[in-house]
Amino acid sequence: MRRLIQEVRSRMKSAYELAMERLEKSSPSLSLTEDQKKEIAEMDSVYRAKIAEKELFLKDQIRKAQVAGKTEELESLEKQLVSEIRRLHEECEAKKEKLRTEFGKNL
Repeated sequence: MRRLIQEVRSRMKSAYELAMERLEKSSPSLSLTEDQKKEIAEMDSVYRAKIAEKELFLKDQIRKAQVAGKTEELESLEKQLVSEIRRLHEECEAKKEKLRTEFGKNL
């Protein structure tokens, strides 16, 4: 009897497994080619460079505002830094998603 219960349990799928199967049926996962993966990786690299460039520039401006004692300008620059980094991350993700969608249409 115990063995039968164990067999039934091992055959039963969890709610997670069932949900994943339904999701796969409704929107199948997209497998990317190596070239497509490289293109997405290149997009990441380009945006990491843009973010680094923006950080260097704004952190230099922040340092100058600190030295000059310009607290209002300092706060504004810090907010700008956070905003710019967020914007660039979102822009990168949107472009990568667009690429993935285009890749999916070409299948």
